[in-house]
Amino acid sequence: MTNGRRAIGLDIGGTKVAGAIVGEDGTVHAELRRNTPDTSDAGTMNVLLQGMVEELRSGEAGDGVSAIGVGAAGTVEWPVGRIRWAPNNNYENWDVRGDLERTTGLPTVVDNDGNVAGLAEARLGERRYDDMLLLTVGTGVGAGIVLGGRIYRGAHGLGAEVGHMNVNPDGPQCGCGNFGCLESVASGTALTRMGRTAAAHDPDGMLAGLAAEDGGEVTGRHVTTAATAGDPTAQSLFQRLGRALGTGIAGLNAIFEFEVVLIGGGLVDAGELLLGPARRAAREFHYGPPQVRPIPQVLPATYKGDAGKIGAGLLALEETAGPEQAGLPSIG
Repeated sequence: MTNGRRAIGLDIGGTKVAGAIVGEDGTVHAELRRNTPDTSDAGTMNVLLQGMVEELRSGEAGDGVSAIGVGAAGTVEWPVGRIRWAPNNNYENWDVRGDLERTTGLPTVVDNDGNVAGLAEARLGERRYDDMLLLTVGTGVGAGIVLGGRIYRGAHGLGAEVGHMNVNPDGPQCGCGNFGCLESVASGTALTRMGRTAAAHDPDGMLAGLAAEDGGEVTGRHVTTAATAGDPTAQSLFQRLGRALGTGIAGLNAIFEFEVVLIGGGLVDAGELLLGPARRAAREFHYGPPQVRPIPQVLPATYKGDAGKIGAGLLALEETAGPEQAGLPSIG
């Protein structure tokens, strides 16, 4: 038998689905990852999630799993657990909670992926923050906003869609259909788009060469590899992307005033290539004199790309806690 309660956390993104068995202290006891199918409709995704849950429960670490938590990119109706719509996936009006509870027999909670990642960072990070912003920079840009020690979800549980605030009405089209969203200029998708344009203009450059070696088109991974190797073209793309991200941070902080801004998601692995220009832009566009209104630190998240699945598991444990766990501090 295992010690302590455990839950399965599932993090559904535009390109991957990550799963883990998570303990009450955030420990990951088992994990797996699957690519998000191109046909990411509700039926296809149900089969994928059910298979992941079965595989996790069948292992040794699956003993004692008592709930499932799901963090999903898109507009998630809380606490109903229905994904109303997602800009980078094909599902809509998907009753994730109901489907998983019927097929697994386990109580299930479903929230936005940024919210659950923010829960993990605020609860389990290097220090506890009561007023913080987590930006997850991956295929898109998600956010987890913690205010007064609680996740901010908005009046109908559909808030904090930071990736879709408009930062440039004349900018590129976003996956949501609008033009100039933060996500359209400050995400992995944006980096891929910019990288392909740059490679087309310089077919003999490093970006085009890396893509040719892999037998395909330029991806964000190629841009990161080239930038790390010192390629000036790739580094300039990170400058553009980081500046856009920092501009968004400054605007959000003017509204909420955070203690800290944490950057998570897959793209944070690029380190200072992303964080450096983001910090500079956040300072440049900061509202008010810094000695009067402090500029929040912009730091890499503790859990980076793992925050979604860990936070989803934690949320499941909190929402299904019995009276004996009622003393847990809550930010959910």
